[in-house]
Amino acid sequence: MATDRYDVVVVGGGHNALVAAAYLARAGRSVVVLERLGHVGGAAVSASPFPGVRLSRYSYLVSLLPDRIVADLGLRLDLRSRSVSSYTPVRRDGVDTGLLVERKPGPVTEASFRELTGSDAEFQRWVEFYGGLARMARVVAPTLLGPLPSRDALRRLVSDAAGERVWRQVFEQPLGTSIEETFADDVVRGVVATDGLIGTHTSLTSADLLANRCFLYHLVGNATGEWRVPAGGMGSVTAELARVAVEAGAQLRTGVEVTRVDADDAHAEITYRTADGEQVLGAGHVLSGVAPAVLDRLRGRGSTSPVGAQLKINLLLDRLPRLRSGVDPRQAFAGTFHLDESYADLERAYRQTASGALPDRPPGEMYCHTLTDPSILDPERAARGAHTLTLFGLHLPPTLFADDNDGVRDTLVRRYLDGLDRHLADPIDECVARDADGRPCVEARTPLDLEAELAMPGGNIFHGDLSWPFADDPAWGVETDVAALRVCGSGSRRGGGVSGIGGHNAAMSLLEPVR
Repeated sequence: MATDRYDVVVVGGGHNALVAAAYLARAGRSVVVLERLGHVGGAAVSASPFPGVRLSRYSYLVSLLPDRIVADLGLRLDLRSRSVSSYTPVRRDGVDTGLLVERKPGPVTEASFRELTGSDAEFQRWVEFYGGLARMARVVAPTLLGPLPSRDALRRLVSDAAGERVWRQVFEQPLGTSIEETFADDVVRGVVATDGLIGTHTSLTSADLLANRCFLYHLVGNATGEWRVPAGGMGSVTAELARVAVEAGAQLRTGVEVTRVDADDAHAEITYRTADGEQVLGAGHVLSGVAPAVLDRLRGRGSTSPVGAQLKINLLLDRLPRLRSGVDPRQAFAGTFHLDESYADLERAYRQTASGALPDRPPGEMYCHTLTDPSILDPERAARGAHTLTLFGLHLPPTLFADDNDGVRDTLVRRYLDGLDRHLADPIDECVARDADGRPCVEARTPLDLEAELAMPGGNIFHGDLSWPFADDPAWGVETDVAALRVCGSGSRRGGGVSGIGGHNAAMSLLEPVR
């Protein structure tokens, strides 16, 4: 029998759970959040793996979080724009060069395209292509915070705003086909393609359009698609969400492991375990912030684990390395630094890893948080010129790590650092800081590490394959087979990324149900 009862019990304490709790508590509902770990935040947390730095250990940039949620909840956040969108180092015909893309492409970007490709044609294609995507983002983003539109309704919105070609390129044909019909240069094609492969193990030419769905969500965030740096690290975002949830009246309980969820159309019970033993809570509704595969297990159902596809590496540097191309490292690393991510590189790495082999040149992208926000460093380190580097590796499913997680992790870290060295005038090992025992300040997380540390099945950062933001039946995209149980995490429709959208929509499904 339940020993206590709440209007809403939220299982899992990630950022989406905190968003849902804040909205519902502000609406007068009694809410409790149950989190297995000793802190809330899930993957949106900061940590201090090295002396003198507090960095974003897992998730690290913010794009999809809508201004509307920030305003609704009164979040005091400092999300900063990066001065550069991306830099891609290239060695072509024996010459070290690169492609620089400004956050707002102008003459510098145009000149960089011309130097790399030999003409202005590719830059003009870039401007036209991303102009259409920007128009698409402005009409798609607002729909993410309402009941799901139908496919036809969304198609009309996109086609009216951006043209039928944009709809076809994003929603109907493989992303690789769209890229190949638009761009000619292999490096330019790769820079475009990476947004379709973050945390997603698929071919760009796959007919399932999984890369397209990933690409869509990476381009529509907050109606701009801009990826911003959370000042103070990702933990500052979680801290704000926890603050507003508690101030609204929600209870946050950590160190509480939910072991069972029972729900029907009328009510629910949640069994959980603490150091004091097992207890049961009653609830009018349960919101699940854990992955759908985890929720299935809590309900006593069979499930198939999703598949993640990435390696996250954090480094602390004594100084930024110089590049062979001569570009200022403060410019090259300020945005997304593409490493072995040409179109051919990406497809080759996919084929290698799909066959069970480690990629010889693993693709990945890096950025330097401290060039935009030095506050995560202590003043002494910052004054000495220290910086952090974050690398997100692509096409690395958990099966590659199954037999020797530690060994494969170390091998891939070395391959990434060697890949970086191919473009550096200063070997990266000479720039990496050392701790008091002389160990290099480098940490890495595989999909298996994410599963063990965050209960994230398969290390999938989206809790499963991303879904299209439309549906045939009117719904919020958070519903399950029973009315008293909803999904509020990244596994909800339109979930994924540090967005709060899943939490908002789960709360609204209770406060503003679709009729």
